[in-house]
Amino acid sequence: MKKSAIILAGGEGKRMKSDIPKPMNKVLSVPMLRWVMNAVRAAGVENICVVTGYKKECIEDYVRELPFPVVTVFQSERLGTGHAVMMCKDFLKENEGDVVILCGDAPFMDKDTIRNSLTQHEDGYSATVISAVLSDPTGYGRIVRNENGTLKEIVEQKDADEETLKIQEVNSGGYWFDSSDLLSVLDDIKAENKAKEYYLPDALTLLLQRGKKVSAFTADSPDTVLGANDPAQLKELENIAIEKGYQP
Repeated sequence: MKKSAIILAGGEGKRMKSDIPKPMNKVLSVPMLRWVMNAVRAAGVENICVVTGYKKECIEDYVRELPFPVVTVFQSERLGTGHAVMMCKDFLKENEGDVVILCGDAPFMDKDTIRNSLTQHEDGYSATVISAVLSDPTGYGRIVRNENGTLKEIVEQKDADEETLKIQEVNSGGYWFDSSDLLSVLDDIKAENKAKEYYLPDALTLLLQRGKKVSAFTADSPDTVLGANDPAQLKELENIAIEKGYQP
């Protein structure tokens, strides 16, 4: 069965000081979104859905010219990652099996991480979150594990207590899901948090509550979680790509 991908690309990125969607800003002259799509395809995933939002026509025009098919769905209101995936229900229904969900502004999510996390996910899991260990985890959702090392929950930075904030293993924003299992909990995600947003990690909590198996796969490189919120951070991504020889 073919694998599918949903790439979240609806962000505006106000601090980027550009008038294009955040994932369309470039690293090594290539949009960050294209980096992610290339990694997905290199990992053997062919069916790609991109969630658009801010200036959706910019992404729609771009993907129309690509040498491979990409479908888009529009998220008219940016109400969180869970809400973005809710816009993809038809895509999920049409593409049974496993789906990887990635951030369109994390250009260093590589094919090996996507493949290796899938290998773990295929060992009987309904969902697998891709994590990384950072020296400074500030701003990221924390991976909270049980004493036996299994995943307990993911806690967003703004909802975390002092003890949870000490955790250095973070959510990359990348996940594998069984499409049907994801659809079974998607509408039950609630915006009961400080941001009043629908968080996709809550889907993992719901699956656990229903007795499903959920895992966390730790990426070899912390670079898989890196993104950019302003021009300085975008420049830093460029420097990292040059230094480490990353290619889109």
